[in-house]
Formats: sequence, structure tokens, C-alpha cells
Amino acid sequence: MPDLVLETHDLAIGYPGKRQRRVVAEGINLRLYGGELVCLLGPNGAGKSTLLRTLAGMQRPLAGRVTLSGIDPHRLPPRELARRLSVVLTERTEVGALSARAVVALGRYPHTDWTGRLTPLDEAAVERALAAVGAAPLASRFVGELSDGERQKVLIARALAQEPRLLLLDEPTAFLDLPRRVEIMSLLRRLARETGQSILLSTHDLDLALRGADRLWLLPPGGPLRAGVPEELVLEGAFQATFPSADVTFDAHSGHFKLHGPSCGHVDLAGEGLPALWTGRALEREGYVVNGRGGPPSAVRVEVCDRDGRPVWRVRRAEVCREYPTLSQAVGEVKAGSAQAAATPSTAF
Repeated sequence: MPDLVLETHDLAIGYPGKRQRRVVAEGINLRLYGGELVCLLGPNGAGKSTLLRTLAGMQRPLAGRVTLSGIDPHRLPPRELARRLSVVLTERTEVGALSARAVVALGRYPHTDWTGRLTPLDEAAVERALAAVGAAPLASRFVGELSDGERQKVLIARALAQEPRLLLLDEPTAFLDLPRRVEIMSLLRRLARETGQSILLSTHDLDLALRGADRLWLLPPGGPLRAGVPEELVLEGAFQATFPSADVTFDAHSGHFKLHGPSCGHVDLAGEGLPALWTGRALEREGYVVNGRGGPPSAVRVEVCDRDGRPVWRVRRAEVCREYPTLSQAVGEVKAGSAQAAATPSTAF
């Protein structure tokens, strides 16, 4: 069984205050094992950053305790704590005219003597960390010249160079575009597997967390925190409880949140592959319920067919069938038919 790296016991987090303390969440009992990638999710203001700071020993718990490999982090000298734990925060770090290699080398100082000089073993650890995140080609460049994605790789390499048991990252993909977010999440998952280190990160990227994390920690406003395997939490309805909203619901079929809106009607959809998948997405975005994804039979049917390797769309309504070469034209026909039906007065008998 993997080593137990982090554990909390009836933990309460928040701020003491002079007159009255403010409890953000309490009754938190968690375990984090070696080689795990865990994502912490919750709405803004729920206390994700407060929890990470408490776990890192940057602020004291209001009640309960945190143990890092069985030891209270507040009882560890700073240098010893830095050998066990590294932190990458959301805030942009200004490092002046330092090269990427120099920034990564900062992670070795908990392992150096009073002179702060790097030994050949330290230099080797720096090179391993740069290589692990794919940043070796960036080593001689100034950090100020790097893109956000490149800079984030360097900061993760700095954390790896500490050779800790646990990495804590607060919104590590906050400033990145979608491809870089996917790349960083894949990188962290690979590092957890290859190094055996525990990695805990807070994120708002629900889709990436569902696909990449070994476990999720869901923190709703006021708690209680729920932990589990992503798929089990979906089946238990935990996401809707964590992100309560009258206007948005979590769709367990797609793994996404959806806005509530007036329904435009029901549409039957027939077809296979990506064209059919994205046709269904386009119809749902316009407010239609796509049969096969719930709903009664419909008088409108959209068929996605293959013609010489290219998709075509047929829209059937009653005895009329029209064919279109593009998805936008097919959706336009469905919408036009709905508008015409809504404008036709019904006859009472």
C-alpha cells in the first residue's frame, strides 16, 4: 500500500479574529497517499486557498490537526519542512533577471549547507527537475522572457528540485490557455506516477480534474468536504451539492454544467461519430432536448449521413425531408421550423 503522506484529523480552517473567529470549513478528515494526484474543487470563497495554506503550515488550524508523514508541520524547522513540502502559488512571481535554471536552483537551498553553494548532486537534481517538466531547452533563458505556460513549468521544476514528499499547487493553470492547461495537468499526473510524490492542486478546470485526478476533494461553501474517486462522486450527485445554483445544473451524462433556459422542443438525432456528437451539442446549445439523451419522441428528426467521406445533414419534419451540406444550415432549418410551428395558430375542435 502507498505511504500515507498527509492526514487531517477533525480539521477546522478559517481565521481567528480579535472578537470572533470565522470558520470557513470544519470536520475535515482527509488522507493523501504517495503517487496520488488529487484535485481540490469548489466555488469561489469556499476556502480552497485557506485549506491549502493550512495544510502547508502557512496558517494554523482553528481546531484539529494536520500531519505530514505523521508530524505536525508547525513543529518542523523551516528547512526541514521545505524538504518535505513544496508550494506553487497562484500569484505571479517576479524573479528579476534570473534564468530558468537559477529559479529552479532555488529549490535546492533547503538541502545546502550554510554557504548556500550547490554541490554536483544539487546541480544534478536541478537538471533532473528541468528535464522532468520538459523545460531543459528553457534553462538559459530569463524567466521574464517566458510565456505563462513556460514560466509555470519552471516553477513546477523549482518545486520538484526540492525533492519533497508533497507538492501543493494553488490554481497552477489559472493564467494558461486550454492547450497549456491540458499539458500541465498531464505533466502533473505523469510526475505523480513516476516520482511517487503526492500532488494536490486546487483548480476550476472541472473537465481536466474529472479526467486526470485519482481523487477529488469537493469543498462546498460551509462544508462539509467530500472526497472520493471522480466517477463515484458524479454518480452520488456530489457536484450539484458542491456548486448549488438555481440557474445551472451538473449534467452527469456529459460531465459539464449546463444553464437552464426555455426549451425549444425535442429533436430526434440519428448518426454516428464526431459529426453526430457535435450536431447534438449544437442543438442542445440552441435549447433543444436531443432524444437519445432524454425526452419523448419528436416530430423533427436530424440524420447525420456520410457521403463520399463528408457528412451531410437531413432534416425530416412530417413528410418533408431537406438535405444540407453544413451543420449550421441544418440547425437553421430546425430553428426555422420551430418558429413556423410556434406562429401557426392551433385549431380547436
